[in-house]
Amino acid sequence: MSETGDEQPILEDRIEIDAPIDRVWALVEDVRRMPNWSPQVLSTRFRKGYHEIAVGTQFTNLNSESGREWTTHGEIVRHTAQRELAFRIEENWVVWTFQLERTEPGGTLLTQRRDTPDGISPLSKNLTETYLGGYEAFTATLRAGMRQTLEGIKAEAEL
Repeated sequence: MSETGDEQPILEDRIEIDAPIDRVWALVEDVRRMPNWSPQVLSTRFRKGYHEIAVGTQFTNLNSESGREWTTHGEIVRHTAQRELAFRIEENWVVWTFQLERTEPGGTLLTQRRDTPDGISPLSKNLTETYLGGYEAFTATLRAGMRQTLEGIKAEAEL
């Protein structure tokens, strides 16, 4: 449980991809590609001084939902080649993870997860309630966005 006592349920979705793990990893490893698949992320750029994907790399997202735009700042917190990429968003404290597992014959199981080990920041809670339709509605939007993201990665990996 977080210090604030408000840890949220894990959101998770997964998809089977008929492509080798190295091809799927090449897509998900580079966070700057997220706008290609995520309906919420408009752009992702490395922050000044960062030039490659590694633990500690920081980046900035421009997000959009319900006609509103906002910026978030992420940092890669786990990076294990062909297995896992995770990043923490500064403004809301959530950790987004992509995990890859080999499947037979030669496919990949891709899992996307949102964890809240430190709870959700008060700022994020307020903005969600005030501008994004409330927690339940926004959670439904996040779940749908996760599905769209996974399906987009699958479509590109299977080309």
